[in-house]
Amino acid sequence: MDAAAPMLGSSGRARRPSWLILLGCAGLGAFAALGQAPWDLWFLALPALAVLCWQIARAVSPAQAAWSAFAAGLGHFALAMSWIVEPFLVQPEIYGWMAPFALALMAAGGALFWTLPAWLAARLLPGFPRQGLAFAALMILSDWLRGWIFTGLPWALAGHIWTDTPASQLAAHLGALGLSALTMLAAALPLACWRGPAGRWRGALPGAILAALVVAMAWSAGMARLARPLPDDTPIKLRLVQPNAKQALKWDPYWSEVFFRRLLDLSAERDADRAAPDVVIWPETAVNFLLDQSGTAPRDIAAYAGAPVILGIQRSEGARYFNSLSSFSAEGIGPVYDKFHLVPFGEYTPWGDVLAQFGIRAFAAQQGYGYSPGAAPAVLRFPGLPPVQPLICYEAIFSRHLITGADRPGWLLQVTNDAWFGNLSGPYQHLAQARLRAIESGLPLMRAANTGVSAVIGARGELHATLELNRTGRIDARLPGALPPTLWSRWGDWPVLLLTLAALGLLWRYRRLTVPRP
Repeated sequence: MDAAAPMLGSSGRARRPSWLILLGCAGLGAFAALGQAPWDLWFLALPALAVLCWQIARAVSPAQAAWSAFAAGLGHFALAMSWIVEPFLVQPEIYGWMAPFALALMAAGGALFWTLPAWLAARLLPGFPRQGLAFAALMILSDWLRGWIFTGLPWALAGHIWTDTPASQLAAHLGALGLSALTMLAAALPLACWRGPAGRWRGALPGAILAALVVAMAWSAGMARLARPLPDDTPIKLRLVQPNAKQALKWDPYWSEVFFRRLLDLSAERDADRAAPDVVIWPETAVNFLLDQSGTAPRDIAAYAGAPVILGIQRSEGARYFNSLSSFSAEGIGPVYDKFHLVPFGEYTPWGDVLAQFGIRAFAAQQGYGYSPGAAPAVLRFPGLPPVQPLICYEAIFSRHLITGADRPGWLLQVTNDAWFGNLSGPYQHLAQARLRAIESGLPLMRAANTGVSAVIGARGELHATLELNRTGRIDARLPGALPPTLWSRWGDWPVLLLTLAALGLLWRYRRLTVPRP
């Protein structure tokens, strides 16, 4: 029997794939996840995605394709986003029981973004190898959609497997979505050039060779870009402070004073030349008091540090609270930025303010339950520094929030508290996405993290200096120079979206030409 022969039930309709096949698909998804940080095994992820495209291509019904993709997505997101259990383990005696449910729901939710492309491919463009090619193209659109739907969660995208390779430089031209396109193109080429029956793997050889050439070209182009001279570092000396405040202890009255003293002492330390930095940067929600109740603290902290301090801090307006960033200096409080893209269910409850109108106030930000969002992305201007766009924690995973055009800043600043993400994959995946924001924008990015990884990231995403996870310390570095605006900063994701839609259009046209009309 041919490998692509349908499995028929008593009704004559194709059945769900066997549990063995579904288990294999879940394994393919897990191998694809190994391309993500901190593993960075792209050479395992890419073949796994290629086999998954083949499995979708040989499915004999939309249901079979959907089941296979769902199993693969479940394996992928269960491994890639396993860090989601960590916030529930900060107080395990209270929230620990929720951890497995959170992981299951996150994995299943992510898997749906693989399921829909497979179902649509088999429904609209059936037949081997066409539906596998359509699946690859629709996966690019699905990665884009994940950055928008339900406020967006563009985490563990197919293109993120290239972040620690020279191929990541493609993001300067086509963004992170362009890296997803590279991934799915390479995964689909064995199908596009297939020779012979679907069950004979030898038929994939011509396309596999072509896929290797495409990856090699992207790799070589990236190496050429990395070899070009970088702009000189600016004369501005920045200090990133990492207090290593454990999340379970961060707000404890005793320990919060210990962590505050660490911040002060690390900020005031002097090297042998006794030269003070131009500015000190503290991480997200660095202190245990509100900005609007800080009294003389801004001037006192700046005086102790011997330099202005930019820090993450909470503030309130009436019953509303904001996750904010500002500066302390001899003049007092500087410009204020309020985080505007909040984490659903982590920093606020969706529709909480709407429910308050019906008397249900326990979830309303306007009643002090969770944060209220700021207005929009912003560029801040601090004395003596180039204009900067702040990104508070979660905001750095969104390419679409980068400010381009006439208002383009001179550098990016991320303050974050990755203590919530645990010690395994989460903090490293967050750092990898910050590196992509630098590549896309052509701007250096300074990253101050509570427990790590703090980093100085150059305009091509290269790491100039890092302070590893769970270490107390500081980084002193010159602010790297910025590159001219990238092609991505001018065009955004539109070229990739249009090319993907064009590819789908060609597949549709080819189907119309090859399928006889009744």
